[in-house]
Amino acid sequence: MGDTVNLTGLEDGQALAVTVVKVVDPARAENPYATPKAGKRFVAVQFRLKNTGTAVYSDSPGNGARLVDTAGQRFDETYGDTAAGPGFPGSVTAAPGDTALGFISFEVPSTSTIARVQFTMSSGFADNTGQWNVPAR
Repeated sequence: MGDTVNLTGLEDGQALAVTVVKVVDPARAENPYATPKAGKRFVAVQFRLKNTGTAVYSDSPGNGARLVDTAGQRFDETYGDTAAGPGFPGSVTAAPGDTALGFISFEVPSTSTIARVQFTMSSGFADNTGQWNVPAR
């Protein structure tokens, strides 16, 4: 965690320097009435996305974010803001040189141990994926 990974998108000029800033596990929902389903917990991951390309970045970062547990199970974004800090809006637009910072929330089984965070541009369809190891808690 904390390392920056350079990724490219599907279109010419699309490039991001992506950093996992922090992982909050367990995380609370921003709405005090929103709770995880029985047997699950929320995990929030803060990403920094710096547009290092020549094209405007316009995408929903949550579509390309995943958590992977020690058993190899993969988890997609869950919708809902976290009390850990501001999330990304539904869509992020960043001109070349601009940076976006925000949390993406996930709902995972209570028994899962998170091992890795992954991020892929172009809503998860680009050819390269950044991966960060999550220290055991």
